[in-house]
Amino acid sequence: MLYLHCTQKLLNRLKPEVVEVGSSTTKLGSWYATVLPWERQIAMLVNERTLLPVLMPLAPAKNLSTRFPEALAEILAAHGVSHSFIDSEVSEMQVVNYAKTQNRSVIGIMTQFAYLAEQYRAYDKTNELIALSLKLAHTPCSPLYKGPVFPERALKELTSHE
Repeated sequence: MLYLHCTQKLLNRLKPEVVEVGSSTTKLGSWYATVLPWERQIAMLVNERTLLPVLMPLAPAKNLSTRFPEALAEILAAHGVSHSFIDSEVSEMQVVNYAKTQNRSVIGIMTQFAYLAEQYRAYDKTNELIALSLKLAHTPCSPLYKGPVFPERALKELTSHE
């Protein structure tokens, strides 16, 4: 089971049933999600534990939760995560509960990632979402300063025990 904490903007768009927060059963834990209002709207999801970003098309918004595991699998594979970890994570994501955002630190990181993604698109002229996700994962994040510092390193630390 996965808890997907959505910004109010995304909740207004999806109109899901919002539940009280519980614990995700995935190894990565809960995810936060928002909308990037680009020409082709993008969903940006950030892992609460590692701050790993995943960018994916928002449309069709109504099945975001069923498309997210596949998008995550692609990003995890691009980071060199083992197939067994990816399969385990995806199988635990079959039930998704929507919740309101709570962790202001993650929301701040999402704001930073949104700004950086826009700058990378303008500078690199890339709209490739996997490439942008990987580039954002190499951003130092202050909530990780006492540990791995970068989301990609936090992911590697978490998955290296698998």
